[in-house]
Amino acid sequence: MAKPPLMKLVLLIPTLDRSGAEKQLTRLACGLPKDEFDVHVVGLTRGGPYEAELRDAGVPVTILGKRLKFDPGAIWRLRRFLHTHRPDILHTWLFAANAYGRMVAGRGPKVIVSERCVDVWKSGWQTWLDARLISRTHRLVANSESVAAHYREHGVPSDRILVIPNGVDIPPPRTAEVDASTAALREELGIAPHTRVVGYVGRLAKQKRVNDLVWGLQLLRQATENVCFVIVGDGPERKELERLAVQFGCTQFLRFVGHRNDASRFFPMFQVFWLGSDFEGMSNSLMEAMAHGIPVVASDIPPNRELVVDGQTGFVVKAGDSFGFAQFTDRLLADTELACRLGEAGRARMQTEFSMDRMIERHIALYRSIRSA
Repeated sequence: MAKPPLMKLVLLIPTLDRSGAEKQLTRLACGLPKDEFDVHVVGLTRGGPYEAELRDAGVPVTILGKRLKFDPGAIWRLRRFLHTHRPDILHTWLFAANAYGRMVAGRGPKVIVSERCVDVWKSGWQTWLDARLISRTHRLVANSESVAAHYREHGVPSDRILVIPNGVDIPPPRTAEVDASTAALREELGIAPHTRVVGYVGRLAKQKRVNDLVWGLQLLRQATENVCFVIVGDGPERKELERLAVQFGCTQFLRFVGHRNDASRFFPMFQVFWLGSDFEGMSNSLMEAMAHGIPVVASDIPPNRELVVDGQTGFVVKAGDSFGFAQFTDRLLADTELACRLGEAGRARMQTEFSMDRMIERHIALYRSIRSA
């Protein structure tokens, strides 16, 4: 029997910046079997750090150069690209790509859209446009049950929605090289070897409620000596957070390290990981912390509960409960056996249910089902 032709797949995303959705797309594009899929990645607006990773893996990349919110030139270039390449499936990621892809695809490729967050930020016209484009959506991939519920409430039929959680790379057991890297980071940040480190990795935006975590540090210091809070990331709230640290008198116990391309190096330094968000899709940094075997304290919101089994792989507390973050962290720092048990359970959960391999397998099954429908 003749082998079927390669499935032609185009993955469309606004940029290839170093962020969560872009990482998931890149790992997916690089991990799909080349004897079954002909993959092409398209950046709607610009490239970014992940472009080199894709090209090194032999995945072609095209950048369309969108400049305006509604850019007729980019629409024309996307339409021409799809007409030339004639993919079987167009899989779009994030609002701009989801909108442009569905507007342009017409009767051409089958369209899958990926929604990565409970998008309460969308304005009226964006929600209206999403609703108008439901009829052009063959499947909507949500990365958590809460995202799926959000889009069901906004009119997407349940039979068109599929949940495929994010995937996370599972790091190997710690080595002497990792320990040396951790020691170098401590020296770089001026953190003594005996100081316990609580960590946060992510964007410094209002939804992340990092201000509650800064106050949590101040509360934690009343119960625990030799503790430091390391914040990896940047964003519009940074200046306000630095002002709060001065106001609370805890600047010497806090390190703002900004955006780092080597953010994954910081995880082995953390004894506890914090995430205090109001809303998420599925937090890549929370998953990465758990994959490293770090016990976590996270806000009690549905996406975090899909990852953190309270009392088994970490603890969840009400969003905004700075005292709860401090209380459970004090408990973890005081009880190394408990911290180790929760951390190892979290790592095992990531390995069995949320690995990159599992994420890629689920997408392969989706693409096959869409092609044969």
